Amino acid sequence: MANVLANIFGSSPVQPLEKHIGLAYSCAKQLNKFFAAAIEGDWDTAGDVRGEIERLENAADDLKKEIRMQLPKSFFMPVPREDLLELLLVQDKIANRTKDVSGVVLGRKMQIPATIAAQFVEFVERNVDAAKQARKSVRELDELFTAGFRGAEVELVAGLIEELDRIETDTDDKQAALRGALFEIEASLNPVDAIFMYQVIEKTGEIADMAERVGRRLELLLSH
Repeated sequence: MANVLANIFGSSPVQPLEKHIGLAYSCAKQLNKFFAAAIEGDWDTAGDVRGEIERLENAADDLKKEIRMQLPKSFFMPVPREDLLELLLVQDKIANRTKDVSGVVLGRKMQIPATIAAQFVEFVERNVDAAKQARKSVRELDELFTAGFRGAEVELVAGLIEELDRIETDTDDKQAALRGALFEIEASLNPVDAIFMYQVIEKTGEIADMAERVGRRLELLLSH
């Protein structure tokens, strides 16, 4: 049935979701450059990167709206339309969280404490890894659609989701360690700066959380 539908419609209706997760990941990936500039106090570069983050987040948001309007409502789809829309919303939050955290840092021109800067960079990079793995998983949707969400392709995606879970667990561990390191130097910081630093850590960690939720939504699709 899936192959017949693909022939009728010309392409899988899930291809736009693959494009959307690509935009979300590209947005998150900018955080590596953004924080490299912020740590150096290069706010001109940080501002330029923030501009690219905004552009990508807006593009993802526009595509989200387009998908919601155009995603087929046919009951012949191998998975419920509502499940695909829920996946789309979670994907979009990866870009949203990226925009949020970069906005807080740039708006306050926050200085990442030198004693935790390297640890913080590793934490950011691992969150970006989670977004990348989410993209890799979602990019199998077209093949899953063609296969009717059955067969060897399901096992492949299940393996990708397992790796995504491992990455997200690693980000949790790094986040806990980073918060502990911040606590050790908290007394030496301006209290307001310390509060915002904890918020930045929390918001950055939500990128991996959203990526992990992408995996959960994919698991739900595989269960049909």
